[in-house]
Amino acid sequence: MDVHRVRVDGGEVRVVRAAPAPGRLVLRDTGHWLSMYADPEGAERLAALWELAARSSRSLVHVPMRAEAAPEGVDGEGVSVALDLVLVHHSLQFLTASWKRVRAGLGAGRPQVASTPDTYLPDEDTVDHGRRYHRTYRDHLGFDIAAHTLFVVGSATAFRDHGTVLRRLVDEAPSHRRRHPSAGHYCVEFTSGPWSRPRTRRHVPGSLHIQYCETWRG
Repeated sequence: MDVHRVRVDGGEVRVVRAAPAPGRLVLRDTGHWLSMYADPEGAERLAALWELAARSSRSLVHVPMRAEAAPEGVDGEGVSVALDLVLVHHSLQFLTASWKRVRAGLGAGRPQVASTPDTYLPDEDTVDHGRRYHRTYRDHLGFDIAAHTLFVVGSATAFRDHGTVLRRLVDEAPSHRRRHPSAGHYCVEFTSGPWSRPRTRRHVPGSLHIQYCETWRG
């Protein structure tokens, strides 16, 4: 990965940009929902970057993917918009409207290697996903879009808890077809806020659907 420090509006923004790597990731705004596709290596990469974001409360984790072609046949008949991805903690209070200027100032960056401990994410069976529906619960994910980039915003707890779900794409998806020959594709889905809704208050689709693609055509 490359680490960048950009001055904007009198302050400094630290951006961790994922370096090109094996594996394919694609993100599309279809107008109705947000759709991401990941091949096996791409799923590994996404899960690792998600874990990094959970730990990086003072950085934006930027995953460029707009230039990647989607798998054959998934864009459907409607118009879809290619997006990059940024994972950011809400405590940074980053103004997404400034992202275009930040991105323009990234430059070459400083190469750096990062790793996450194997025990950083909780076991999924220890996470009480039902607590997200309690009125007093605040550790939800939020979605926003700016400059052809989806921002997934949340607390460390939100990223960790959802990261346990995302790990299914790595741990369970490869054997899904063998275990369930008649089943369809394998996917996980995240929503913006405490309740499932078509759109957020900023008119961004409220559902992020991440599909595992064992083979990638196109």
